[in-house]
Formats: sequence, structure tokens, C-alpha cells
Amino acid sequence: MAEGSILIVTLVIGLVGFVFGIVLNHFWPLFSNIKLGHVPKGTFGWPLLGETLSFLKPHPSNSIGNFLQEHCSRYGKVFKSHLFFSPTVVSCDQDLNYFILQNEDKLFQCSYPKPIHGILGKVSLLVAVGDTHKRLRNVSLSLISTIKSKPEFFNDVEKSAIQILQSWKNKKQVIFWEESRKFSFNVIVKQVLGLTPDDSQSAIILQDFLAFMRGLISLPLYIPGTPYARAVQARSRISSTVKAIIEERRKRHGGSCCSDNKRNDFLDILLCVDTLSEDEKVSFVLDSLLGGYETTSLLMAMVVFFVGQSQVALDQLKVEHHNVRSMKKKEELLNWEDYKKMDFTQKVINEALRYGNVVKFVHRKALKDVKFRDYVIPAGWKVLPVFSAVHLDPSVHANALQFNPWRWESDEQICKKLTPFGGGSRCCPGFELAKVEVAFFLHHLVQKYRWDVEEGEQPIAYPYVEFQNGLTIRLHQIST
Repeated sequence: MAEGSILIVTLVIGLVGFVFGIVLNHFWPLFSNIKLGHVPKGTFGWPLLGETLSFLKPHPSNSIGNFLQEHCSRYGKVFKSHLFFSPTVVSCDQDLNYFILQNEDKLFQCSYPKPIHGILGKVSLLVAVGDTHKRLRNVSLSLISTIKSKPEFFNDVEKSAIQILQSWKNKKQVIFWEESRKFSFNVIVKQVLGLTPDDSQSAIILQDFLAFMRGLISLPLYIPGTPYARAVQARSRISSTVKAIIEERRKRHGGSCCSDNKRNDFLDILLCVDTLSEDEKVSFVLDSLLGGYETTSLLMAMVVFFVGQSQVALDQLKVEHHNVRSMKKKEELLNWEDYKKMDFTQKVINEALRYGNVVKFVHRKALKDVKFRDYVIPAGWKVLPVFSAVHLDPSVHANALQFNPWRWESDEQICKKLTPFGGGSRCCPGFELAKVEVAFFLHHLVQKYRWDVEEGEQPIAYPYVEFQNGLTIRLHQIST
């Protein structure tokens, strides 16, 4: 009995010590940094989880949500919290956000949660830091610049758009979220891997990629059967598929780098880059699929959602695209020069990005104690610049809660007011290609259809953005 009692006491003491350790670890940063004197105001919430669940609570993406509303009202646009298991400074301030983005690898560094690394991989451009990120980004910019200069890219984008719209011919309504994903996937697998929608490998990649996406934003528990575990396994299968495609492509070129005039797609060009390892090339493909699939399709859905509720914007889009088409021969395909003429389309895309907020925030950490204005961000703390808060800030944008493409008539300080693709050295390198895809799709959509958005549709931030009902739209074909 005595031994049993001792064991119970030992277990109780151990449990109390464990709980005390968690509580102390959670709140210790509050005390250890008092000497700095100017840590932003705020609260740490519950031990371990902090305020993470409240911060991630779903809300319409064209609002900042109750958490930010309440905290900004109580503590100001910059406040401290405890999020993603780390003491955190949250910034809803335009100037601080810009300062953070412009001081990458000097004062701040990319710092996504470890489970994200488990899915994306260690050499992903999205999570790499320092010299590795600079090297990978330079290669990415070079690849994208080469693709952008090729007429084949513009032709493939437009043909894919025409194909999707032709499939609507006898339909009264479509679930646009599915259609936009189909379009963006068809474009990206063609551009990156040279595959068409009919290729068997396309279907395999899409199935695995959907599992990959679901796990990317799931609870990070590697337990068989969970979305996270499925995502890690899906990434492994996608990597194997991509490696097989790479090997097949090498055989086709006789094991050597193809000549410049035969480089047809992203993969052909990528194979000729000697500065990348095999794993980095595979990771490049996965990053390209991720950026070209999810972000582009969501941006398209945002544009269709907001324009569908603004007849004035739709009418001006029709005029602009009619003028562009009137300068072309019958069935002549669009090119880069045509894209640059789509001035109002650019304003619509910018406004959809501002108002819809495809990306709500990014993860950073302070590399040293950083003083900004009258407060200090302690070294090692996580820093979250919240883009949506600036995009919807009435002190930055007049009538911020209204969809108004004409606000972009002036480009004054646009790089500080609009940061949908990040900023600084980590700004998304492929953002212009995404805009081209949306613009070319709109070019044919507004000339062939008008549409009504079903009631109840709303973009919701989880923080990833989704349309609850898939964005169902009713179609009305325009007589030619």
C-alpha cells in the first residue's frame, strides 16, 4: 500500500509540475520582456492554445472578423497575443506591415508553423529563408520571365478559358468555384508539366493535390486517416509522379538539356537549370502547382462574385473587352499587348484582391529586438502582418467596405495600400501570370454571359478562403 501511495503522489507531483511548466512557458515572455518597457498591449489568453482558436474563427473574408475588431478597439492596431504556440505581435497597421515586409532577413524572417514544413517540404520556396530563398527566388523569377515571353502561354490560357465557357452552352447555372479550379488546374499542369486534362497523369495529380490542399489547412496531427497525414502521403505520391515525368522528359531529350528553341514548358526550362538539386526541382513544381491552382482560382471566383453584384462595373468591363476584341481579327488569340490594354480589368482585379482578401496574413518572426515607433517587438516573437486589416481600413481606403474598382484610378502608394501577394523579397513571383489568366477568362466571359449570384453566397475566411456553397451563379447567354 505504501508503495502504491508513493507512486500516486509521484504521478500527481509530476502532473502538477507538467501543468505548471506549460503555464510558466506560456506566460514567461510577459515577464521576461518587461525590461524592454514598450511591448504592445494585449493578452495571451489560455495556456498552450493562447488565442489561436479565436483568431482563426471563420468570418466573411471582406471583413476583419470579431477577434481583430475587438482587439484593435481595445489595444490599438498593433497588439500582443499568443498564437500558433508562440508569443506574437499582431499588426493591423499599414506602416508596420510595410516595414516588416521590407526588412525580410534583416529584422524579420519567414516563420511558418513546423507542420506546414512537413507538407510543403524543406526546400519549398514558400518556407525557405536566407540565401536559400534568394537563390530559389532568382531561379523562379527567371523561369516566370521566360514563360511570360512565350506566346504559347497566352494561347493555352485563352484556349482553356474558351473550352470552359463552351461547356456551359446548355447550362442554366454552374458552381463557379469548381469551374474556376478546373480552369486554373488545366492551365497550370499544361504550363508546368506539359499535360492536358485528358492525360491520365493529370487526373492522378489532381486527386492527390486535392488531398494535399485539404491537409495544408487542417489540424497538424500525423495520425493515420487524418487530413494532415493524408496530405503528407499525397505530397510523397505527387513527388513520385513528378520525378517520373522528369525522368521521362530527360529520356525524350536523350539525357541532355534541350536546346533553347525546343523548350516548350516550365519543366523543359527547369531541367536546364544546373543550380537546383533534383529535390529542389520537384519542390519547384509543387510550389508552382500550389500557387497557380488555388490562388488563381480563388481570385477568379472573387472577381465573378463581386462583379456579379455591380452592374456598373460589369458594363465598363464589357466596353473595355469589346474594344480589345474589335482590334483583333476574327478568332485571333490574345497576347501580352492586349493584356496591357485591359486597364479597367486591372482595377477590378486589384479591388477584388483588396476587398476579398485571398491571403489574410503571413507568418514572420523577429530576428532581434525591433523598435518601431514607441514600442518594441522582442526577439524570437512571432509577428503577423494582417493584410486584410489594412485592405479594409477606412483610414486607408475611403468607403473600405464597398466594392469600388475606380478607387485605383490613382496608383499613389499602391504598394503599401495593397499587399495581396505579400511584399518585399517574398512577394509572390507569379502574381502577374495569375492576373493574365483572370483577365483572359473575363475577356470571354463578359462577352458571352451575364450572371446572377445566388443569395447566401459569401467568401468565408477560415483563414483560407472558401465559398460555402461553391459560388453558384445563374447564367444568361448573350446573343452574338
